[in-house]
Amino acid sequence: MERDRDEGVHVTRTPGTADERRVFVDQQSPDAYKALRATAKAMRDVAAAAGLDRVLVELVNVRVSQLNACAYCLSTHTRAALRAGETAQRLGVLPAWRDTELFSPRERAALALAEATTRPADTGAQNAAHAEARGVLSDDEISAVIWVAITINAFNRVSVLSKHPVRGGPAAPPS
Repeated sequence: MERDRDEGVHVTRTPGTADERRVFVDQQSPDAYKALRATAKAMRDVAAAAGLDRVLVELVNVRVSQLNACAYCLSTHTRAALRAGETAQRLGVLPAWRDTELFSPRERAALALAEATTRPADTGAQNAAHAEARGVLSDDEISAVIWVAITINAFNRVSVLSKHPVRGGPAAPPS
């Protein structure tokens, strides 16, 4: 597979298939992307003011990116979570967070809210998530978690629809 970038267009060429041309919407419409980045800054300020620590914010970012299958954001926010002090073990089991005791009640409530925000048509999950959150999060924290999830959902769509590539070195050798 060959990847090229040309004037904001991402071209993926796979032998034997037609070219798939994707516009990098962030580059094509920089004013809209600048506004989205400003929203992200406002969201970080709201999260900090509500008392959400960086690890919790990154857990939400990673979980939502998992649900949306956004490889670019998963790469970005997994690294950010590790830098913030999250463990590889907890990141590894994050898709099954309900089946482990590794997450606090506060984190579990935030993850449930993030999932409900990502899948808004599931009103049963929304109702359950809000009820759970009411027991362990303040109104400011609930609002901040929802804004974190809304914001990463928007970035996920930009990256998934643009097919932003994940760059990196070779995988580490097995130990």
